[in-house]
This record gives sequence, C-alpha cells and structure tokens, in this order.
Amino acid sequence: MPTEKKISSASDCINSMVEGSELKKVRSNSRIYHRYFLLDADMQSLRWEPSKKDSEKAKIDIKSIKEVRTGKNTDIFRSNGISDQISEDCAFSVIYGENYESLDLVANSADIANVWVTGLRYLISYGKHTLDMLESSQDNMRTSWVSQMFSEIDVDSIGHITLCNAVQCIRNLNPGLKTSKIELKFKELHKSKDKAGTEVTKEEFIEVFHELCTRPEIYFLLVQFSSNKEFLDTKDLMMFLEAEQGVAHINEEISLEIIHKYEPSKEGQEKGWLSIDGFTNYLMSPDCYIFDPEHKKVCQDMKQPLSHYFINSSHNTYLIEDQFRGPSDITGYIRALKMGCRSVELDVWDGPDNEPVIYTGHTMTSQIVFRSVIDIINKYSFFASEYPLILCVENHCSIKQQKVMVQHMKKILGDKLYTASPNVEESYLPSPDVLKGRILIKAKKLSSNCSGVEGDVTDEDEGAEMSQRLGKENVEQPNSVPVKRFQLCKELSELVSICKSVQFKEFQVSFQVQKYWEVCSFNEVLASKYANENPGDFVNYNKRFLARVFPSPMRIDSSNMNPQDFWKCGCQIVAMNFQTPGLMMDLNIGWFRQNGNCGYVLRPAIMREEVSFFSANTKDSVPGVSPQLLHIKIISGQNFPKPKGSGAKGDVVDPYVYVEIHGIPADCAEQRTKTVHQNGDAPIFDESFEFQINLPELAMVRFVVLDDDYIGDEFIGQYTIPFECLQTGYRHVPLQSLTGEVLAHASLFVHVAITNRRGGGKPHKRGLSVRKGKKSREYASLRTLWIKTVDEVFKNAQPLIRDATDLRENMQNAVVSFKELCGLSSVANLMQCMLAVSPRFLGPDNTPLVVLNLSEPYPTMELQGIVPEVLKKIVTTYDMMIQSLKALIENADAVYEKIVHCQKAAMEFHEHLHSIGTKEGLKERKLQKAVESFTWNITILKGQADLLKYAKNETLENLKQIHYAAVSCGLNKPGTENAEVQKPRRSLEVIPEKANDETGE
Repeated sequence: MPTEKKISSASDCINSMVEGSELKKVRSNSRIYHRYFLLDADMQSLRWEPSKKDSEKAKIDIKSIKEVRTGKNTDIFRSNGISDQISEDCAFSVIYGENYESLDLVANSADIANVWVTGLRYLISYGKHTLDMLESSQDNMRTSWVSQMFSEIDVDSIGHITLCNAVQCIRNLNPGLKTSKIELKFKELHKSKDKAGTEVTKEEFIEVFHELCTRPEIYFLLVQFSSNKEFLDTKDLMMFLEAEQGVAHINEEISLEIIHKYEPSKEGQEKGWLSIDGFTNYLMSPDCYIFDPEHKKVCQDMKQPLSHYFINSSHNTYLIEDQFRGPSDITGYIRALKMGCRSVELDVWDGPDNEPVIYTGHTMTSQIVFRSVIDIINKYSFFASEYPLILCVENHCSIKQQKVMVQHMKKILGDKLYTASPNVEESYLPSPDVLKGRILIKAKKLSSNCSGVEGDVTDEDEGAEMSQRLGKENVEQPNSVPVKRFQLCKELSELVSICKSVQFKEFQVSFQVQKYWEVCSFNEVLASKYANENPGDFVNYNKRFLARVFPSPMRIDSSNMNPQDFWKCGCQIVAMNFQTPGLMMDLNIGWFRQNGNCGYVLRPAIMREEVSFFSANTKDSVPGVSPQLLHIKIISGQNFPKPKGSGAKGDVVDPYVYVEIHGIPADCAEQRTKTVHQNGDAPIFDESFEFQINLPELAMVRFVVLDDDYIGDEFIGQYTIPFECLQTGYRHVPLQSLTGEVLAHASLFVHVAITNRRGGGKPHKRGLSVRKGKKSREYASLRTLWIKTVDEVFKNAQPLIRDATDLRENMQNAVVSFKELCGLSSVANLMQCMLAVSPRFLGPDNTPLVVLNLSEPYPTMELQGIVPEVLKKIVTTYDMMIQSLKALIENADAVYEKIVHCQKAAMEFHEHLHSIGTKEGLKERKLQKAVESFTWNITILKGQADLLKYAKNETLENLKQIHYAAVSCGLNKPGTENAEVQKPRRSLEVIPEKANDETGE
C-alpha cells in the first residue's frame, strides 16, 4: 500500500484496501502466515492470497462481518505463544459469521491497521454503497469552509490567487507549518500538472490544504467516535469526552460550547458538528494538554507542619554560571524567586566600606553587595508564591559587619521577618498556611545558655572545602568537612527562630536530643551514604525535622545532583543550581508544578505518618500502597525543531522519543520508540508502553525527543510531569527547550491510561494470564512480633485482610473478564465496554436483543427473545461482574470498620512497645525487629483499609458508567431512561476518610 499519500478520508481508506496490503494472519499455537489482503472492487468481500483454500473460500463477505476490533483482544491473540512480540497498535481482528469467528491480523504499521479498521467499519455500515455515500457527502462542510476562505482572498472572483497569499492563508490556519514546506507542496502540484506561473486555483488550494492540514491519526480517532461520519455531532462528542477523556457531568450544552469554540466553519457551528479541523483545534488546545489544570492552583493541604513538605530550593542562588569562577548577580535571585523557589542561599562575607558582600568564599567568583540582594528579595519574595521563604544564611562576617547585616534585614524586610520564639511545648513546626507572607532565617544561633553578646560556633564552608579539594590549600584530612570557627553576634542570633542550623551527629542521637526547630545540612556525599546505608532511619528522621541537602563542592561546573535520590528519603530542602539546565532541573521544575507552583509539595502519606514502614531504596511494591499501571501510547509528533547545537547539518530531523519514569528505585524505567526517518514535521510513532508505578505520589514521567541523525547535539525537547498531574485520554504534550522555554508549536500527541494492578502477578501480560484464583492469590502478610498481647490483635486482622483482598480482586477480575468478552483490553473502562457491545445487542431490524433494567440499584441485563450463544455468554459474564460489584459494595463497610478497629487497638500499644517487649524478654536486635514488624503491620492495615475504600469508589464509578452508557446507546429498558443512578441502601455511600486519631497519628 503506498505510504506517501496521507490518509484524510474514508475514500482514501477504501481505495488503499482495493489496492491491497500485506498482513500477517495469526492463528493459535504461535502460527503466523503472511498473506496479501485486498478488498474486491465491488466491495462485497475481503480476500487474501495465496491460500490452500480455493479462492471462493479464502474470503469473507462484508455482510457477514459483525465488528472490527482493534488491538490483541480475541482468544486467539491472547493464547498465541508469541503475542508479546506483536504490537498492540498494529493488531486488529475481523469478527464475522453467526458463530462470531475471528480473523486475527497484524499490519506492518499502525497506520495500515487504522486504514483497514476504518474502511471495514464504513463498509459494515454502508455496504456496497459506501463510495457513493462518501462521494455525495464527501467532506462537504470542510470543502465549503476552505472554498469560503479562498473566496475571501479572491475578492475579484478571478478564480485564482497568488502563491504568496495561498501560503500565508494556510500558515495562518496551521502556524506550525513551515512556509518553505507549503511553497514546495504547491510547486510539486504545479509540476505534476506541467503548469507554469505561480497562481493558485481553488481546487489546488483545497488539495494542498487537505494534504498539509489533515492529521491522519486524528482523522482515525474522529471516525472511531463519529458512527462512521466525517464529523462529530454533539452526542458523539459527549461520548468521546466521557469515555476517553474522563470528563464528568457532560451534557449537550457543554458539547455545543466546545463546538462553537473550536469549529472553524459557520455551517459546523450552526449544525452542532465538529469537523476534522475543529476536532484538531480542540485536541491541540490547552483543554487537552496532558497536565491536569486542577494542579495549576494550590490544591494540597497547606495546614500540615513545614517538615511534611518538599520545598523548592536553590543552591548558591547568587551565581549565574559555575561556582568556582562564575559571576555573581542579583538576577540569580530574581530568576529563582520568579520560578517559585522558597529557599535561597546567601554566602555572606566581610566587604569594603563596612558593607557585607555575597560570593562563594575561597573561589574566584565575583561579589555582590548584601544590601542589594536583600532589596531584591524584599521585592520578589512573594512574587510567585505567598508561602514562607527561607533565607539560608552562610555567615562568615565579623561581628561588626554581622550587625550591619541585621540592620539591613530589619530595615528592608521589616514585618516580613518571622522571629517568634519556638514553642517548647509543641513538637512540630508551624504550617505553610500559618507562615504565609513570612521570611524565615536559617542560620547558626547562639546557644540558649550563652550569656554574652558573642560566642564561638562552627559553620560549614563550602568554598573552603572546594578550594581544598582542588589543591588550593594543604589539608591533612581531605575527606573531612572543613570547619571554621567564628563569632556570632546576639542581634543576628535573635533573627533565627524555627530554622536554627545545627550539626548532624547520628540518627539515634538526633531522635533523642534534636529540637523540632533545628535544621541539619547534609553534603550530597554524606546524604547519599545515609540514603544507602540507613534509608529507613533517614525517612523517619525527616518526618519530624527539616533536612537540607546541598551539592558536593566538587561540582565546580555547578552541575546538579538528582533530587529524587533525596526526595525518596523525605529530605525537604534539596538545593539545586537553578542556573544549570538539564535533566535534574527538569525534574525539579516539573515536580513543583503539581501544587500551583507555590514552592511546596506535600510529601506522600507514608513519609508523614508517625507509624509507617517505608524504605527509600525499595525495589519492590510499597507496603500498603496500591501499584498503578501506566499505559502510554506515543502516537505522533508535531513541528520538531532542529537540535540547537546541530548547525552543521541540514533541516532533516530523525526523531525518536524516550519515556522515562523517575521515582523510587522500583519505579525507575525507560522505553523508547523507533526512529522516524527524515520527518520532524509530522512523525507517526504509534507505539505503546506500560509501566508499573509502585509509589505514584513520588513518581514523575519525562518525555524526551531526540534526533537520531545528529551532529554535536541530539536534544530536541522534553516535558516532565508528576504522575499525579497526568490527565488520561488523548492529550498533547507541549515540548520545552533545554532551558525550559516552550518550543513554539512543538508537541507530542499521546494516549494515557492508568489502571490498578490486576491479580497478584507481574502485570506484563494482559487478560487471563494476569488473573489469579483464590488458591494462588497473594495476600498481604502480617509479621510476628513475639509479643503475645500485640500479636493477638494482629492475628485477628489477618482474616480481614483476606476478606478485603478477595472483595477487591474478585471485583477486578470479573471486570477484566467482561472487558475481554467485549473485545477490549484492561485499559478500557466500562463505558467503553458498553459502547463496544451495544451494536451486538441490536437485531437485524435494530430492535434490542438485550436491554438493561436501570430501575434497580444494580443494572441487570434482560434478554428479549432468542439470542446467539455468544451474546448469552456476555450476559452471563456481565451478571457475574454485577454480583462481584454488589458483594464489594455491600460488604466493604463492615470489613473496613473491622480493619480500622484492629489498627486502632494495635496503636494503643505503640507508646509503650519498648517496655512491653522488654518485659517479654526481647533485647537489642530482637526488640528492634519487633518495633520494625509493628510498623510494618500498621502500614499494611492502613494500606488495606485504603485499598478497600478506593475499590469501593471505583465500583461506584463503574455502576455510573454502565448506567450512562446504557442510556446513551438506547439499551435501557423502556421507562427507565430517566432513572437516576441510585444508591443501593446505605452501604453505597462512599466510605468516609478516618480521622488521624483513629489510625494512631
């Protein structure tokens, strides 16, 4: 099949099918045959050759085709031994005959598969009259609109316009198109017609517009939801928004608003029709970006202690290049504060004329006056965020100039300075909400028992350490942190309130003696050591205290550490070199977008709860956290620029895409697409990937576009987004440059779906292979403490965990079984399932063979006369699914309450666990192991209760989807079309959140 011509209509699909394509025919037992398939010229049958059968048997009548299924969603595909090697996006199945047999096919590309699926679906709808129907209604609305645009330019009605005007008009409609490409397309058209001159006729204008402004991947999507029309009406659009985009509470008025906003033709706006151009406009608009707009504003709880948040933090904020020779400039502070940074660094030294200066000591970096920096901080401190700003003051000044520092800060910052003494009766820092609009000073502070104006304190000196390691000074112990002794004035000490800098000794000492208002700073090397050797202790330490991690002074080029290495340990202040772009800053910028870019992100619950088991280096699923499956399909790219550093090569780009997952070690992964050669304007990738995300609250997704044919530089663009901010459905990803600027008109088109992990095994295979029955089901296990009274409580909880797991997984497995019979993968939702089976439920005269009784709390399917066995099987599987949904809804409350009761009973032992264990004869390691097992068990119980609650909410959503889809498809039993989604008795109410005290927090 020729691939040069872009598919932009059903006619193109039909014509390509008549020419034919090589497809792989899949049979059971790993057998695959290469065959040439083609549509008969009379469009009555689908044939293939060569075949051992005679030519009359190697065909399927179009009339006998029941449906065309995309993906690997038949029994033959699922049972084929090499199914894993077949691309989901290239596979499709033709279901035909009274017995619903399947012809399972694999195309050489997703594009070719789309052509056959689209063409066959049109043929099923319109039969041999398909082409006549298409020609009579061939894109009339679109053609009329394009003709109208031509006429507006051809004001004198002379029948042609200048090439310049034609190019400009098309570029106005599609700004991402290059002028040179449009000109070339017109010139090629004229050359093929042996036409001289540069005038463009209406027919030529329409042809080039169709060729350049039609995105086939969006056309195929449109016809999938348009009931085989060349446009979407309001009901089609509603179905797309509900079933694919996950938009709730959709009605025809909302659909009309979208059509009026994005449909370019007046005819479409008046009739309520969305053409391919309007649909493209909508999908490319911010309404369909991948980033959830809910996260563009502060959306997290800001009333928790400061230590419960990650804080956007800058290192050596005054530098705009490297940290050894680079210039210092106040623009560094302006940039960081405008980007939402909430912790900036000031290295202050004695300067001339009794004015302190800021620079990296013992280096050749330039200096800036302290007062001017405070001026800038005062001006921009709350430019991007109203939440507290922390000034990390590294003080190296004499007493005299320290007093000048204090004068400047008091005079310039005034009431913004937070100097209230910490409340010794409390145990946690104030919340960001309480500290709104305040500036906190993090610095060394005189000890409370120091009576004099001055006192000897120690401080870390990054500049000295770097200088020493570079051989600038002789030191006996190059690996030790250099310490400088200096004197601190009382006035500066009094400005430090709840961010007093202290030196870290070891975890057990800190747990016993460190005050909640004391902050420790960790060199990246030391922090990495603790992250690897004491991951659990590090997480527990950061539940209560603020920890700041700064880059190794050996990073003289101001490169950045990976912030995820320390976020996974709960470290709140991971200081980044904002002046250095690249992967690490992409992660930092992307991460802090998720809460309105306010500079504060609430840490995962498992890192905040007083009793919870979490190790930063876990390489498996996290206790009590439900793993998620992230399904990402990279469909296409748009308007990729040349890599900036590749000036020596031409305009050709050979792009490919990496999808990276950043998070805890168990989640880190990457996959790449194939390379699309010599196409940076509109490359089609059509590749799907699947990732298991074990701790979604700490995961990020990064899309990176690279050039496979590069000289000097391969980077084209990237976009980094927290997992929690992903919008599912068909989305565009706006690409950014290396330095974070949006690349004009450059984007990726993707499909995103998120599902729960099915069954107990590794989720790399779909369908039946991932479902486990009760005999092989894996249940979360509780550990034995060898403390009899406590173990007795946990012993009572074990059968409850089994009950909760059975309720959840029985429901999930039943839903997956129903999806499979509907011919869909586990990625689909139940609304999509109902849409898929609705045509099968209609008889020859369009009367329903099956209806749904929506008057009952749990919709039942009722047969309307004699139906084929395959439909009976669907009805039976549906009934089994409804029973599992009902069982979960009606039993979840009781099981949930009992689990919470066990958790609460166990937590009564928490404060005295050490003494109880000692009385039971446990010592040292055994006692420590018992405490760890207690924490594990509490985490499991809380997690199991949460999972049951989420499963119930998912079940309620499933019932709503069944109801809405039945009404939309007209499958509801007469008289129930206006029935509301009812709540079956009290137990259908969503299980409420439990107060913290009930879980022992």
